[in-house]
Amino acid sequence: MRCRFEVTGRVQGVGFRAHARAMAEKLGLVGYVENRADGAVVGEADGTPEALDAFAEWLRRGPTFGRVDALVWEGIDGTRREPAFTIRR
Repeated sequence: MRCRFEVTGRVQGVGFRAHARAMAEKLGLVGYVENRADGAVVGEADGTPEALDAFAEWLRRGPTFGRVDALVWEGIDGTRREPAFTIRR
């Protein structure tokens, strides 16, 4: 199963991507996370439904020094099995 996400709030400059990667790796997910020019953090994650639910729950909170105002989370078709969960840009 694969999902796309967008997180808005104070999510850049607070280690959000590194923390997201660490959580994704802990949950056994593959995919990516990246900063967007408008200040959001976006990405895709692929894994079991249970792991994706746990990841979405973490994304709603974010790291200690961040602030999540909103999470957009949607399932998408297909799977792309990246070898790991990576940080882009």
